[in-house]
Amino acid sequence: MRAHEAGTLHADGYGIQPNWLPEPEDLSELMPQLWARNTARDDSGALTVAGVSVTDLAREFGTAAYVLDEDDFRSRAGDFRDDFAAGFEALGGVDVYYAGKAFLCTAVARWIMEEGLHLDTCSAGEMTVAQRVGFPPERIGLHGNNKSRAELRQAIEWGVGRIIVDSFAEIDRVAEIAADLGVVARVMVRVTVGVEAHTHEFIATAHEDQKFGFSLANGFARAAVDRVVAKGESLHLLGLHSHIGSQIFDTAGFEIAARRLIELHTEVADEHGIHMTEMDLGGGYGIAYTSEHDPLTPRRLGEQMGSLVERELKAFQEEHPQAPTPRISIEPGRAIAGPSAFTLYEIGTIKDVEVTADLTRTYVSVDGGMSDNVRTALYGADYSCALASRTSQAEQRLVRVVGSHCESGDIVVMDEYLPEDIVAGDLIAVPGTGAYCRSLSSQYNHTPRPPVIAVRDGVARVIVRRETIEDLLALDVDDSPSTPSQEVR
Repeated sequence: MRAHEAGTLHADGYGIQPNWLPEPEDLSELMPQLWARNTARDDSGALTVAGVSVTDLAREFGTAAYVLDEDDFRSRAGDFRDDFAAGFEALGGVDVYYAGKAFLCTAVARWIMEEGLHLDTCSAGEMTVAQRVGFPPERIGLHGNNKSRAELRQAIEWGVGRIIVDSFAEIDRVAEIAADLGVVARVMVRVTVGVEAHTHEFIATAHEDQKFGFSLANGFARAAVDRVVAKGESLHLLGLHSHIGSQIFDTAGFEIAARRLIELHTEVADEHGIHMTEMDLGGGYGIAYTSEHDPLTPRRLGEQMGSLVERELKAFQEEHPQAPTPRISIEPGRAIAGPSAFTLYEIGTIKDVEVTADLTRTYVSVDGGMSDNVRTALYGADYSCALASRTSQAEQRLVRVVGSHCESGDIVVMDEYLPEDIVAGDLIAVPGTGAYCRSLSSQYNHTPRPPVIAVRDGVARVIVRRETIEDLLALDVDDSPSTPSQEVR
């Protein structure tokens, strides 16, 4: 739902139950596509994750908390690794880069490394997480539209496998740093292929009017390749990179992107006699946040994308029979991390508000909100939720789940059915929060960020601890601290 200058009540769709939200037959039933694979209900009706009850998790670790199913995360990473390897078998396989921006900490970096994936980073901080766990630098990529000299130097000194260059100034910058260090930096050129992905405008990244990449349509992408080639003493051109957006549910856009990348690939071969060895089609594969979403499985994605890329490359190689097949890579993030976690909250205030003469809305407030999940406020994202600490035979009612922050837009779940008998102290869980929720979290209203609790084989452990007020205050610098004894004048 987009904001309206006259106020929320004037926004399109406000107060209208979405068409995709059916009345559930059984509120205790869990839709498999929304939850981590090891989520179930025990005999008392409480949610369990890998055999651990959410009531025990809340008692030990408190709420709000991100609860992550480690086996589910690893399995999804393995599915992309294996299913895309099968789908791209005729092309020699594929490299899977986990998009660390979705969610990254040292434990996750270690899981990704152990599962044999590569890692896509976007900052010095993300690179440092990878360095801390001993991630092989040749399996690291560095993205970003405004990489600092310090970030580029860190990447080049460490020996990352590729830097995806995003501007002419950056090409010059990388070349200068590499020459200064006496090395050759491996780079890819990010190409804006002009594909309009069917997603929110803020997460569509291949149209012309946005900050990423070199436009194919106006010739900038070709000019960027020419500039990299001209700096061959310090830059090695690996290939071309494209990313068309996020939360995408079909492969049509990827087919167009692949065709356009291969056309540029052909031009470069004809002009420079260079056969680039790599081609990255990005990520952005969608997940199910609600019952309206029907994402493709990694197997179907691998089959469909492998087939379309093979077809386009075959046409290219008919014109260039000596050209080697470029190594294809992809960058799933949300599709691995997103479904693997849910956020556990405790209900506080429940309030009925008469919105109009015909509409009364029930607001269910929880002990979190936009500081731990800003996506609803930022993108108008939809989520589901479920009563987690018990089941209920009560009648159901449509509610809006909101946070505790001082913003009317602090909404966690726009519309969902919960039992009529919910009360303060009940636990609810919001699935699909493993990607971008912790990464985009904030300390708004001086709210410490929740912990991330990983659960595996009946054992729960903290992999990111809960922040404290002391953590927040530790950054304050006050040159003239006042004391209670000082007189205010």
